[in-house]
Amino acid sequence: MRIGLLTEGGYPYVSGDARLWCDRLVRGLDQHEFDIYALSRSRRQEDEGWVTLPPQVSRVRTAPLWTAEDDGTVLGRRARRRFAEHYGELAAALCAGPSEEASTAEADRFGSALYGLADLARDEGGLSRALRSETAVRALERACRTPGAPRAARAARVPDLLAVTAHLERALRPLTLDWYEDDGLGSVDLCHATAGGPAALPGLLARHFSGVPLLVTEYGVQLRTHHLSATDASPSVRALLAAFHGRLAAEVYARAAAITPGNAHARRWQERCGADRDKIRTVYPGMDATRFAEIGESPECANPDTLVWVGRVEPTKDLISLLHAFAEIRKDEPKTRLRIIGVPAGNEGAAYLGHCKALAVQLFPDEADGLHSVGDNPVSFEEIGGPDIPSPAEAYASGAVTVLSSVVEGFPISLVESMFCGRATVSTDVGAVVEVIGGTGLVVPPRNPRALAEACVALLRDPERRARLGAAARARALELFTVEQNITAFHGIYLEILSRHPVRRDALDNTTGEPRPFAVPAEAHMPGRWTGPGARVVARGGPGWAAGPPVRANTPEVAR
Repeated sequence: MRIGLLTEGGYPYVSGDARLWCDRLVRGLDQHEFDIYALSRSRRQEDEGWVTLPPQVSRVRTAPLWTAEDDGTVLGRRARRRFAEHYGELAAALCAGPSEEASTAEADRFGSALYGLADLARDEGGLSRALRSETAVRALERACRTPGAPRAARAARVPDLLAVTAHLERALRPLTLDWYEDDGLGSVDLCHATAGGPAALPGLLARHFSGVPLLVTEYGVQLRTHHLSATDASPSVRALLAAFHGRLAAEVYARAAAITPGNAHARRWQERCGADRDKIRTVYPGMDATRFAEIGESPECANPDTLVWVGRVEPTKDLISLLHAFAEIRKDEPKTRLRIIGVPAGNEGAAYLGHCKALAVQLFPDEADGLHSVGDNPVSFEEIGGPDIPSPAEAYASGAVTVLSSVVEGFPISLVESMFCGRATVSTDVGAVVEVIGGTGLVVPPRNPRALAEACVALLRDPERRARLGAAARARALELFTVEQNITAFHGIYLEILSRHPVRRDALDNTTGEPRPFAVPAEAHMPGRWTGPGARVVARGGPGWAAGPPVRANTPEVAR
């Protein structure tokens, strides 16, 4: 099969989101051919370059979401009228009432407007200028002033309207791309979007123009991320953007052939946004278990008096509660030590780390064995890569119990790594923690230092229970969270989707004229295949803001 892999701010960029997961997926499914269509988020991300791509990647096409250059398209009178009609319908769908009947009707209205804009962009060669025009702002204003519009929308002022229009222009830039022709996404067997939102929009358009089925994978829910990141905007801006992202998510879920959340937490969000349960297949992220095999098979190497916390240092990890819990633990188990291992996440994380260190000094004054010896604090702050902790496996190996104290968590990667190492865990009940642990560790309410302390003390005093939980945790992790199970699941889903979609009648064999079941014929995978580097084909350029000189890489075809 030929798979069109759709990313936003992710693979193949070195600093991309879910880079490791995508790379493992592509390398693991080397029997298929991958075309990568990537939307970048910043110039810095593009300047950092790409990861080394495997030979099964036959094409990479990129377009930036961070620049607003004009594509040079000037609409004629009839095209301007079409644009005003479709954009007005899209804006009206964002300002609909909250009733269920209205929601269903406006979902259809949103979809019709979206595809109307896509058809117009294809006919005219782009909509960049129109999406930023006064026509767009006035259409949005009329929708906000319509009787029955939500109060937040009616309260929108000119700065709010301009901000929303700018955001919509950025989110709708994929409409302007020329990725949807027969030599682009129209030639793939399946589009696999690695996230919702703008990353899935090219998949919607490939389905609209060429009937290509769409698979959507979400390990973090884009709609939830938007709600959490838009806190600085005015209520009107937040309401309108939430309506847009909600409508887009509903359209993506409705048109997708299958949806693969990474955990039940993401699945619940998708179902609330209208995703059909029959389409949903939970596929856990795949992680490399070999790095932790030696530690996992030697659980006796753990220090029985040490607790370990591993992760990125930031306020959502609630290390303050962990330190207060550790103060309670020391009252019952005075020999216990706590190792906090991780790096701060940005400036906010660095400030939070400083606050935590100050609190540790206050709660645990340096203790000395005698009058003439140097004191030692039972809490240490360390980073992976030093002489004492050269690898993540060594971090988990240094303690008998791994602790997670977060108040917000998606899929707890550090918890899974600890399970691979065969460690007993104490965690707060947030995000997908309970789903991941599955009864192989202790779970307590978040922001409850006393409950956290009692659970840790219970495991510190019972080595046999720690060993049983650790062994069960390792067995569960090896069954559910490995790279191999992830790749096997997606291989099956690819085949399942194609088995339910008829062969496109326009995909004909050049010799016989008969329909071809796959975009890539079987002989392409023979030794000395004709799709190798010697068969390089230059792809069509994109619009002005997505254009650029071809970039050479270890793939047969690469275009910017």
